[in-house]
Amino acid sequence: MIHAKNLHKFYDKLEVLKGVDLHIKKGEIVSIVGASGAGKTTLLQILGTLDKPDHYPDSSLTINGKNVLELQDLKNNNSKQEKTFKIVTWAGSLYIIILAVYLLFFRKAVFDDTLRVVVVGILFLPIVSMLVYYQRYFKKKSKQDKILSDFRNLNLGFIFQFHQLLPEFTALENVCIPAHIAGKKTSKTEEEAKKLLTYLGLSHRINHKPSELSGGEQQRVAVARALINKPDVIFADEPSGNLDTHSAENLHQLFFQLRDEFGQTFVIVTHNEELANMADRKLVMVDGQISN
Repeated sequence: MIHAKNLHKFYDKLEVLKGVDLHIKKGEIVSIVGASGAGKTTLLQILGTLDKPDHYPDSSLTINGKNVLELQDLKNNNSKQEKTFKIVTWAGSLYIIILAVYLLFFRKAVFDDTLRVVVVGILFLPIVSMLVYYQRYFKKKSKQDKILSDFRNLNLGFIFQFHQLLPEFTALENVCIPAHIAGKKTSKTEEEAKKLLTYLGLSHRINHKPSELSGGEQQRVAVARALINKPDVIFADEPSGNLDTHSAENLHQLFFQLRDEFGQTFVIVTHNEELANMADRKLVMVDGQISN
């Protein structure tokens, strides 16, 4: 399911990940624990494609058979090309405009009126060509960038310590958002969202906004949102860190029910020892590495 090899990550001169190797099987619940600053959240963000590891020749990351680093390299290369192309396009356009104005208004003695108009028109042809190319380039770029976003949206789900629900939307509307982004039909999406909310014990709260829900209810809505596209992997970062003891215990049990019901793989970063010990495997991070 998830294969990671030799993952490194620097922030300036600080090396946060120091060659992490990882293999997580389909349907497995894995907890990642360790002291603050050990690199747990950084690793989770890289596994979830929210961040990119630093380039090493033998580094690799595949999720469900997909080479994630290739998708990220494609996006990064597009960004570099875009920056270079913008500079060249606008610098060249500015030069041509200045030259055209100069010839049109300040060198009347050199060309007659007709010839000046023709020369100026010829000068503007490169600008038109660049703008046409610019439009085509961005259409291609947007398609390439969308590949990584679509992969993340359809294959990965995320649950955070702070639920990050949109306050202006109801529970049902919040759950539907990832499916709407994926272009799924509204009627089927709402039907699936209602099933999930009912399964999570929130059928009577679907039209309530986050401010009208308890902390445990808000987090269950976030779980439903993570599940709406039926992702293969759920990444959770301190999912119960903001909950009271009772709500946290309920959430922990829910993860195992979901795995048994839907077959998802869970990767959970947590400081909660009870949750960590319930997992199929507990990985301990020490100073940017997974301790054996």
